[in-house]
This record gives sequence, C-alpha cells and structure tokens, in this order.
Amino acid sequence: MATMPSSFATRSGFFDRARQLTETLAWLRLCAVSGQASTVAIVALVFGMAIPVAPLSLGIVTLAVFALFAFWRLRQPWPVSLPEAFGHVAVDIGVLTWLLYFSGGATNPFVSLLVMPIALAAAALPLRYVAAVALLAAACYLLLIPWHVPLPPQHIVGTGDFNLHVAGMAINFTVTAGVLAFFIARLARALREREADVQRERERALRDEGILAIATQAAGTAHELNTPLSTIRTLLAELQREQPAGSALAADLALLSGQAERCRDILRELVAVGSRQLVGTPQRLALPAFVHDCENQFGLLRPEVELRVTLDPDADARVIEAEPNLRHALINLLSNAADASLAAGASTIELGVAADADEVEFRVRDHGTGGGIGPGTGIAFKTSKRDGLGLGLALAHATAERLGGELTAQTLAEGGLLQRLRVPLAAADNRAP
Repeated sequence: MATMPSSFATRSGFFDRARQLTETLAWLRLCAVSGQASTVAIVALVFGMAIPVAPLSLGIVTLAVFALFAFWRLRQPWPVSLPEAFGHVAVDIGVLTWLLYFSGGATNPFVSLLVMPIALAAAALPLRYVAAVALLAAACYLLLIPWHVPLPPQHIVGTGDFNLHVAGMAINFTVTAGVLAFFIARLARALREREADVQRERERALRDEGILAIATQAAGTAHELNTPLSTIRTLLAELQREQPAGSALAADLALLSGQAERCRDILRELVAVGSRQLVGTPQRLALPAFVHDCENQFGLLRPEVELRVTLDPDADARVIEAEPNLRHALINLLSNAADASLAAGASTIELGVAADADEVEFRVRDHGTGGGIGPGTGIAFKTSKRDGLGLGLALAHATAERLGGELTAQTLAEGGLLQRLRVPLAAADNRAP
C-alpha cells in the first residue's frame, strides 16, 4: 500500500484544523455574547452612562444568531473549507468593530480584542489566510481611530480616582489571557493529536509496504520450493520403507515426513489463498470448525506446547466467513505465546473464544513474563526474541486493522500476557473504517 501524497495530507490537516477553529470560534461567540450583554447592561443601568444601547444590542443579537448558525453548520456532514473558516473569523471581526464603533472606537479598552482572531487563525490556518485576517483586523483598528462614537466621561461620582477605562483594561487583559491560554492550548493539542495520527498512519503504510514486499518474495520462493520439497518427500518415503517399524530412526523419519507433508499443505494453501483472494470469496465455516483447524495446524507446528482451547457456549452456533489471513494471524499469536511460555519454563498456553451476533474475540494467554509488547510493537517489524523476525505480530496487527477489528495486549497480575484479537464474523463487515 503506497503512502498518501504529502500535499493531500497537508490539505487534509488544514481542513481538520479549519473545522477545529470554527468550533472554537462558535464557543467563543457564546462567551462573547454573554460578556458583551453583561457589560452593556452594567454600564448603562448600574453606572448610568449614556451609551447607544440599541445599536450595541443589535450587534450582540447578530453575533448570537451567527453563533447558533455556526453550531448548526458544524452538525452538517460536509467538511469546513479554509475560505469558510476565514469567513467565520471575518464575521467576528466585523461584529466586534461594529460594537467598538458605538463605544469609543480605538479609545475603548477592549479594542485589543481584535488581536484574538489573529492569534486563533495563526494556530489553524495557512499563512495567506492569517495575513488576510491580520490585514482585516488592522484596517478595522485604523478606521476606528478617526470614526467612532465617543464614550461619555468615565469617572463615576463618589468613587475618587476610579476610572472605568483602567478597569476595562484590566478586565480586557484578564479575558484575553484566559481565552488565549485555553483555546490556543486546545488547538495546539488537537494539532499534536493530528500529527500523531498521521505518523501512525505513515508507520502502518511503511509496514504494509514491507509486508507486500515479503509476500511477493514469498510467492516466488513457494514456487521454487515445490520441486525440492517433492524430492525430499520421495526420498523420505524410500528411507521409511528401508527402516524396520518401531526403530528410533523410523520415528524420526515419520516426524520428518509429517513436517514435509505440512510444508506441502502450506504451499497448496498459499495457492488456494491467492485464488480465493482474486475471486473475493471468503471461506464460510462454523466457528468451532475454524478453531479446530487452527488448533490442528498449531499442533503440527509446535508439538512441544499444550494448547488448551475453551469455546464459550455462544460461540458454538456461530458461523465465520474466515479470510485466510485471519487463520495465519491467530496461529502467529499462538506461536508467540508458546515462545513466551517456553522461555519462562512453562509448556501450556490457552485460547479462549467468545462470540456474539456480530463479532468474535480470540483470547490468547501465555504463562511467560508478560514483556515484549510495547507501544510500537506490531507497527514495525520489531521483536523481543533473539531469533525472531518481528513479522508475526506485525502481520497480526495488519490483519486485525484490515478486517475492521483490533488487537490488544494486557499484562496479567498473576503473570503472563493476554492478547485479544477481535474481528467481525461476516466478511461484509471485514473492512477497516
């Protein structure tokens, strides 16, 4: 699977940040509406200042209506474009300029709130949109210097040197600092989460490219192995006929013959997997039969390990449309569990199977130390085993994601590791979101 083009990823990131900015502005408008309405009421009613209440109320109502529209817009399925996000910022600047015009213009202590849209746009929009927001805010500020409705005297009788302008500057600083600290931090956190998601997708793409390269090489290798494997099987059959039954060498030859037959079955299964993949028809099996097949294959691969299988009652009646990769993923998990148990001196592992109407969960538990599973394990080809390749767990993770399921690991307090592989039962649901 090829990685997505960097230009597409950048554009997608800007769209996500534009939506995040639009949502932030919508919440800020609600805060602004309540704060502005309270300020007008206090100044006009409590302090008795002769301010133009009607046009100020019109601006506040307009901002409230636009805030409701913004919340409705965010509930719609189509994405928020960059020009649309800029339009939301422009409306906020326009309404704020209207309110400042009727309340002293550039002499109003709250005029520095024009900086806030610039800061929010800089955290989410491309440079050209940030420059446009800055020019718009600067133009509004410059226009408010000569053209505005002056404020009445701001000294309140009986309060000494108390000045509303100084109090307004203090309130403005507190509001600006709090809003910028909260919402800029929120936008920055969303940006970091987005970058982390992009990094994980990039690692998954690199892993899938590696798996595809290995699969291509494996197909060629399987074709080349067919001839020498046939020769080995023929020679083993001749040697078995020459050895008396019951001898130690006859037992070893029988074991080798069984392993050679297993290799031949694997090659045939590889061809069958490719054929089914091309026609897109999964294998429909009863869930107990699928588990029994995996148990038999694991027993041939790891005869030195005892596998204890437990099927929940609900799992007996379920049918799974099994993709071949699912069987391989489960056997890889069982093999990893066997290695962990053997390393700790144990020779048993456990497989529990639970299912409902939609999903099946395979629970693989070992009796090892519980280590070796880190945050990046399964994304790249990493392994904690001395002779391991790191491929088995990566294949299991990739299979779980491709089928629309998940693979998780949990270290148990009593010792050992519990891995849960959850996938849909129906092939129609076996698609990653």
